[in-house]
Amino acid sequence: MRRRIWTAAVLLAVGAGFAPVAAAEATPHGPGPLPLERLFDNRAVSDDTAPADADFDGAGGSLSAQDLNAAGWTPGRSLGVERARLTWPVSAGAGPDNVRANGQRVRVSGRGDALAFLVAGTGGDARGSGVVRYADGSRSAYTLTAPDWRTGPLATKSVALPHRNTPDGQLLDRTRLYVATVPVRAGRRISSVELPRVTGGAALHVFALSVRAAATGWTGTWSASTAGYTTVGPWADRTVRLVVHTSAGGPRVRIRLDNTFASTPVRIGSASVAVQEAGAAARGAPVPLTFRGARGTQLPAGAQEFSDPVSFSVPADANLLVSFHLPEPVAAAPVHSEAVQQSYVSGPGDHAGEAAGAAYTATLSYWPLLTGVDVAGGPGSVVLLGDSITDGVHSTQGANRRWPNVLATRLLAQRRVPRFGVLNQGISANKVVADRYPGDGISTDTGGVSALHRLDRDVFAQPSVRTVVVFQGVNDVRWGAFAGQVTAGLREIVDRAHARGLKVIGATVTPCEGESLCTAAAEAQRVAVNAYVRGRGSGFDGVLDFDAVVRDPAHPARMRAEFDSGDHLHPGDAGLRALADSVDLRILSP
Repeated sequence: MRRRIWTAAVLLAVGAGFAPVAAAEATPHGPGPLPLERLFDNRAVSDDTAPADADFDGAGGSLSAQDLNAAGWTPGRSLGVERARLTWPVSAGAGPDNVRANGQRVRVSGRGDALAFLVAGTGGDARGSGVVRYADGSRSAYTLTAPDWRTGPLATKSVALPHRNTPDGQLLDRTRLYVATVPVRAGRRISSVELPRVTGGAALHVFALSVRAAATGWTGTWSASTAGYTTVGPWADRTVRLVVHTSAGGPRVRIRLDNTFASTPVRIGSASVAVQEAGAAARGAPVPLTFRGARGTQLPAGAQEFSDPVSFSVPADANLLVSFHLPEPVAAAPVHSEAVQQSYVSGPGDHAGEAAGAAYTATLSYWPLLTGVDVAGGPGSVVLLGDSITDGVHSTQGANRRWPNVLATRLLAQRRVPRFGVLNQGISANKVVADRYPGDGISTDTGGVSALHRLDRDVFAQPSVRTVVVFQGVNDVRWGAFAGQVTAGLREIVDRAHARGLKVIGATVTPCEGESLCTAAAEAQRVAVNAYVRGRGSGFDGVLDFDAVVRDPAHPARMRAEFDSGDHLHPGDAGLRALADSVDLRILSP
């Protein structure tokens, strides 16, 4: 019979009135897995009135409890980030709230497609390797990086706070927290996780850990990437009604709202979905949406919320109206700037449940807060990671003639391959390796963070992704990047996507001679990027030669006149249709 050995932590729990758990039992190799909070050995959060109570970085620095509360990160709050749910420690601001990773075994249970960690590094970026153990006795290794809490990239942070507390007082110095996900073996039940062992002088702090459930049973029918954080409205007691176009249809629906890049929460009073009749008018009464059973929800800074699934017949290849009431002032919001579609804002009041459009007296040319619409069932989704050409810039306003729309229509009209949902993750002005939007604060630049920096959020966290098509690079070379920089970024995208089990298709960069930034030097880099994409060493699982589709055979550096929108960079409707029509649909199947 195995002898039970009580650890000091268990004895303390008994003394405090908590029942011990079997996970605290020792093994011949040391303590068994414990809940993460039982391993907390560091305090990161202090009250502004008592900053010396915490020492996150070994030099007396700490996060401000007041800043966190203002961002909506209150103790015990469940936060949705990148389709995972993570709980901000109940003890934040009152005691130890994180563990310095050093091989500790954490009790974790569940099946999913990734592990999600809420982390930060101190003393520099912290990196280490850990182990996932499964109920069937197998294991897999993972590598985790926690960017430094003061100097890590703002482009990938989950939340940034305006202050750093020190024993000598508060400093105006931005601090950051990050969510990082690592792939796990799909379908296998996880039993425990060994935290990374970190080498070097940096420390890797873990605040929360969870298994991200696979999005089985859902297909993404529409999406939009957050391109920046801009001034809006201001809106107070207004209802926003957004027009979005579906790809796949289904019998149930849910929406996703993201407060990406934000520093303050946003309150949603109510929300609904309907089929568009015309303008802001719905075809029939809008169907009300709930959030974890409630009529509305609050979106903490940097967090997201899914609505509860609701029975609603979503037609394929049709316009929906997604409406949500904003009862409190909203002066800035995360946006997708190039909607190529007119949406609406009401006068005062909650008009989300109204079929008539009379209350919607103002129009919008962008999509704020809404980033996804999913339908139940279906075969999963194809993600198109791109720039303005994928975004549909210079296609006909409101006509849904972006090449992703044409591709979705082709999929619906055939039976040779699954009728995947098509998710358009194009951002106008976006680059592969450099950020246009800096990733924090209000900005007029809505070119987004780089494809590398948004890959986890815009591709890996999408529902039931099967294949990703990467069609980017022209903005990098137009703005002076060398081909080697772009191809290194493309290779990283391929490697990271393959680690998630995704098929990755590369698309060649289309010509743009005649546009002001498409110089001879840029053209030479474009040609070199395309040679890499077409080559066997790129790692792509297939290639779409979009360059060959639209180039002028007599002048390969230039787009064919009948495909040119007029600016020599963006194809018009005919050119976008030619891109979509050139895709062998079989290449999209995993």
